[in-house]
Amino acid sequence: MKVLVIGGGAREHALCRALSLDPDVTSLHCAPGNAGIAQIAEQHAVDALDGEAVAGLAARLAADLVVVGPEAPLVAGVADAVRDRGIACFGPSRQAARLEGSKAFAKDVMAAAGVPTARSYVCTTQEEIDEALDGFGAPYVVKDDGLAAGKGVVVTEDLATAREHALACGRVVIEEFLDGPEVSLFAITDGTTVLPLQPAQDFKRAYDADAGPNTGGMGAYSPLPWADSSLVDEVMATVLQPTVDELRRRGTPFAGLLYAGLAITSRGVRVIEFNARFGDPETQVVLARLKTPLASVLLNAATGRLDEEPPLRWSDGAAVTVVIASHNYPGTPRTGDPIEGLEAVASSDALTYVLHAGTKLDAEGRVVSAGGRVLSVTATGPDLAKARRRAYAGVDLIHLDGAHHRTDIAKAAAEG
Repeated sequence: MKVLVIGGGAREHALCRALSLDPDVTSLHCAPGNAGIAQIAEQHAVDALDGEAVAGLAARLAADLVVVGPEAPLVAGVADAVRDRGIACFGPSRQAARLEGSKAFAKDVMAAAGVPTARSYVCTTQEEIDEALDGFGAPYVVKDDGLAAGKGVVVTEDLATAREHALACGRVVIEEFLDGPEVSLFAITDGTTVLPLQPAQDFKRAYDADAGPNTGGMGAYSPLPWADSSLVDEVMATVLQPTVDELRRRGTPFAGLLYAGLAITSRGVRVIEFNARFGDPETQVVLARLKTPLASVLLNAATGRLDEEPPLRWSDGAAVTVVIASHNYPGTPRTGDPIEGLEAVASSDALTYVLHAGTKLDAEGRVVSAGGRVLSVTATGPDLAKARRRAYAGVDLIHLDGAHHRTDIAKAAAEG
């Protein structure tokens, strides 16, 4: 099987790594990729938001499967353009990807499907914003209706901060605060059959103890030893399958990766948000535990044959990933700094590896930073404590001037 992955972050590196280990994959390509992906896949320059350019590349490569990683190309309709060329594509259509592209649309789908979620208001005027904020009270939850790279949500006790963010967004969703721990659960679907993956937990805030602004994610771990054993079955029955069924009923079937961000509240499971693609950094730990070869699963989802897929197989161990971010992230990051220690990680421990996100090769052939989140150091082990120790040992071997990372990823879960 010849596979083309679209994207250039750590999520796409994790996907390429899993696909490179699949014996069914005979040729692996990525566009545009990054300095780490270049070691395992042939890279191609392409505008990932240009559907015709992506479809043309897939056709020239005679790809059997295209996997679209990031949300922006999906919302832009890149998967539709690929499928119009008769090429199998893992990723929802432009219309189905509105589930992530518009939080207001997602709320409408959830209401129609009876999916449990926070009470909310869609606001477009200052008066509506003030009324909603006053109605819910603190803590205030304000969400940009459109795509915001994981940073469009503000949760704050400060009314002025909440109001400022809401006014800056234009169209905004304001909702009640959901208490309890958060969980990410992915599901692969062909629009009818839904195949859940293993749950993970990510860390959105920039600094230890959940301090600082929201980011795209600073680390993650899987499995969740504290979660109820019936969680996946419950979410399948109350969230994932009803949502897929409702989108099919509307004539916009969702085929690809459905990501449910959940809060385990005192009143039960509630959906915080949906994403239309693999999450980053949760993908790094979920795929680290997946034993089933990935390519056939994605191809069956892309071609409407997911009901033929046998149950997924998982390792009994754990995985932890820690994100190393550039100076000033999640603000405007400093880029172009050399990254040292990658070879040391590669030679230190077979169960620890680095997934590249914002990296590139400079004119001298050095790996340098090229974005906000630069690397995901990922490790596996028989339990969370051992996986966590390995991940942080890998982090300690890497030097990037001005970089920062959280030191508490999976700490509470590992300590029970």
